[in-house]
Amino acid sequence: MALILVASLVNWLLAHLWLLIALTVAAVVASLGLLHQRRQRALWADVRRQQLRYAIAQLDALHHRDFEYAVRDLMRRDGCTDARQTGGTGDNGADVLATDPMGRKWVVQCKHRRNGAQGSPVGTPDLQRVNGTARQLHGADIVLVVTNGRFSQRCAPLARQLHMHLVDRTLLANWAAGARPLWELLPNIPPPPRFIPTN
Repeated sequence: MALILVASLVNWLLAHLWLLIALTVAAVVASLGLLHQRRQRALWADVRRQQLRYAIAQLDALHHRDFEYAVRDLMRRDGCTDARQTGGTGDNGADVLATDPMGRKWVVQCKHRRNGAQGSPVGTPDLQRVNGTARQLHGADIVLVVTNGRFSQRCAPLARQLHMHLVDRTLLANWAAGARPLWELLPNIPPPPRFIPTN
């Protein structure tokens, strides 16, 4: 019985070959249309990402988790296509992980202050915590702490000792509102991993 049904179907398809061809062409055209739409959406997403700007007041108004996503998006805007938010329980001191276009791995700890500069300063224990895991667990080339607030006076000397970078409210506002990547705004950024100095 099954063989008779298959044979009947094959005979019908051979008799109506134009229908099979039309369906195949329609499927190909639909697939190409979907592929074109996906490409267009990706292109527009890239354009929107390139135009991403935040005012410092917008960053102040965010929940601390959304602040991490905003920092991730700024890293993506700057060309770190793999930037991802990793903060949460068990994040081992990394709220955002990213690789910049030069191949340097960034580990970013985000410290959001609801009251901005009026909130409590980020202290040295926060720096020590991220420093303890950034290079050993995450393989960081650049360790960064970002806040929409301020750092205590002891943070800057400790950050220099630990070869870390700090982004305070002023630098964050400049980075978030501008078009320059963060590595152009920070001093003493290490060269790319495969950098060979020329004489």
